Amino acid sequence: MIKEEFLLDNQLCFRLYTASRLLTQAYHPLLSEQGLTYPQYLVLLVLWEKDAQPVNDIAERLFLETNTVTPLLQRMEKSGILTRAKGKKDARQMIVSLTRKGKELQNKLANVPFTVGNAVMCESVTPETAPDLFRMLDDIVLRLSGAHH
Repeated sequence: MIKEEFLLDNQLCFRLYTASRLLTQAYHPLLSEQGLTYPQYLVLLVLWEKDAQPVNDIAERLFLETNTVTPLLQRMEKSGILTRAKGKKDARQMIVSLTRKGKELQNKLANVPFTVGNAVMCESVTPETAPDLFRMLDDIVLRLSGAHH
């Protein structure tokens, strides 16, 4: 007889992994129209909030390592979405800025948050319960990332 703690249905990690994978899949058809991947979309969200940021700040905001973000940024630069330039204050710093194409993508993708948001809404996730879900997930992320407050 298998122990309760080893049952797949009792694993939080499996639920989070599956939800994350399926949520990312929901983005795919919406983003692929613009030739984007989900990680590239995350970079765009960060730069739409605040343009002209150091690579390190983008990586930190996405809870990723710089060496994970750099190839992503290189591909986005090749496709004309952003530019990377040495920092004026610190030449060791690489500053990432949106091009006109990168800025225009915000309008072209304006429906994405609503489309995916609607896809997620269900009996237990509603506009009223979503803030609690966000708070719980934020707590998990902070706890696991070691960024305790």
